[in-house]
Amino acid sequence: STTYVGAIETAEELGLRIYTEAWRRGWEWATLKIVIADGAVWIWNLADLHFPGAIQIVDLYHAREHLWNVAALLHPHDAAAKKLWMTPMKDLLDEGNIESLVATLREIAAEHADASPDLTAEVLKEAEYFATNASRMRYPEFRQKGLFVGSGVMEAGCKSVVGARLKRSGMFWTVRGANAIIALRCCRLNGRFEDYWEHDRAA
Repeated sequence: STTYVGAIETAEELGLRIYTEAWRRGWEWATLKIVIADGAVWIWNLADLHFPGAIQIVDLYHAREHLWNVAALLHPHDAAAKKLWMTPMKDLLDEGNIESLVATLREIAAEHADASPDLTAEVLKEAEYFATNASRMRYPEFRQKGLFVGSGVMEAGCKSVVGARLKRSGMFWTVRGANAIIALRCCRLNGRFEDYWEHDRAA
């Protein structure tokens, strides 16, 4: 089953909110614990703080987007060349062979060092992204354990909880008002709406 939490708040506040929901859901009893995210450093910092020891997975589709960024830099006006370049790179990523992928990206950066320093810097930045997250990109190992490697459920949650209600045509929200609606929607989608009102009446 899926439950949702959310608010317009700082990363630290969000981390505590997710931590609280995880424990409400029985996190301490889970034999296999996973945190899946897009690879942003602040998210892994929160994961290390609140969920130490959990398996960390970079969403495969976000990782592929980083490769497409490199493809666009190398072949900005040639769609066929982009696709051709992507095929072996995507294979390395999907196979979890991140060390080879990083080495290839660094070789490409070195080849363009003299002619295009800006391109070199961008490719090296992407290479560092993959190098930093290598242990979180062992996709064959994760699949073998039956784990998700994509964050589609989370992306859908953002649309169903927030987008479907707060992003309608002509809507404007204060932070306080938006957070109140998000809280109510999470409560309803989590199956706790009636429990909330029962608790409120009892108080």
